[in-house]
Amino acid sequence: MDAKLFVDGKEIALNEFIVKILSGTIAGAVSSLRGIDKNWKTIEIKITK
Repeated sequence: MDAKLFVDGKEIALNEFIVKILSGTIAGAVSSLRGIDKNWKTIEIKITK
């Protein structure tokens, strides 16, 4: 798995540990939701404040 983080359009560099934490946490949470195909390819999250 891979993960990229963008803040206000700027890509933030992530080390391997953070990529594993983010991708594993998000993939695990989304995969546990009803109606999600187990063979998903991409997850996109957009957060605004």
